[in-house]
Amino acid sequence: MQPGQATRLNKFLAEHLGISRRAADNLIENGKILIKKPDENKRPAVLGEHIDNNTKIWCNNKIIAASEPLKYIYLALNKPVNYICSKKRQGDTPTIYEILPEKYQRLKTVGRLDKNSSGLIILTNDGDFAFQMTHPKFYKEKQYEVELDRSLEPLHQQMIADFGVNLPDGRSKLGLSRTDTTRKNWLVTMSEGRNRQIRRTFAAVGYEVVKLHRIQFGKYRLDGLPVGEFTEVEKK
Repeated sequence: MQPGQATRLNKFLAEHLGISRRAADNLIENGKILIKKPDENKRPAVLGEHIDNNTKIWCNNKIIAASEPLKYIYLALNKPVNYICSKKRQGDTPTIYEILPEKYQRLKTVGRLDKNSSGLIILTNDGDFAFQMTHPKFYKEKQYEVELDRSLEPLHQQMIADFGVNLPDGRSKLGLSRTDTTRKNWLVTMSEGRNRQIRRTFAAVGYEVVKLHRIQFGKYRLDGLPVGEFTEVEKK
């Protein structure tokens, strides 16, 4: 926070504790967050509360310095296959956080890629940036290199690219550009972010995606970043 600037308490907690705003609200609702403003005694925080640099904040009786400046970090990771985008393992499947050093453990992913997909993942502690990257109204183009289990028939290409395919959660329309003569490899362009949308779209017309690799998300591109490597990037 800048001097004299007020911010929502749940946003502050999310950024400083590396949790979601919903989790921050749960802490507030459960009485785990105490605050003290200059003209008040120490008391439990309430939902929707705003704070500034003069507010003292405790989480589970441990003080969080409201005046401590928060450096926003934006990290690009080339996610390998067989990793998940969560902080907890699912069985023996490792998470992308096992690739990252301790100083990046509080960052949150901006969207996700499933276990069998690879490519560009952005992580940050800037909640407003994450919202602008993922909310449909901001229209962030994403590109993927996709390999199918067999050649895509021209009729099915037209269905997906021109008319869209009906899925249980709505119509799915993808931009398709062929990248070789086999008709198995495609550059897929989209702006939505529904769960496993590309895989489900091709499956709806009888194809299996055997490789899905994201190369672009908004203004960010992999640009030669090796698989499993990461780098800090500028906010764009």
